[in-house]
Amino acid sequence: SKDIIKHFYKEIPILGVCLGHQCIGEVFGAEVINSGVVIHGKTSKIYHDGKSIFTGVENPFEAARYHSLILKRDTIPSSLEVTARTEDDIVMGVRHKNYKLEGIQFHPESFLTPDGLKILKNFICL
Repeated sequence: SKDIIKHFYKEIPILGVCLGHQCIGEVFGAEVINSGVVIHGKTSKIYHDGKSIFTGVENPFEAARYHSLILKRDTIPSSLEVTARTEDDIVMGVRHKNYKLEGIQFHPESFLTPDGLKILKNFICL
């Protein structure tokens, strides 16, 4: 939840997945909007910056998506950087510039995300 993010983001690493990613965005000032398309159980190619949780992950990689809400790109604050996106430039990842705080819109735990375990292991090693 947003309260947990606000309380702990300076103290412990946090990985927000899907709604957690959206909460991170909202806590720091991004707007969550309806994407106009419901995407449930579908995969997309995800392009990323190769840093932090994406170290050693194929670029692009296939990831499972289950959502209808997204972060509006032009509202993402300067404290967050976009770390991953789809081919059509939908934000799929954000990272705080000063803290170990990452958000991903896709689902690394899904069998439809072959590199998901690598992403989760990278987070544990932060």
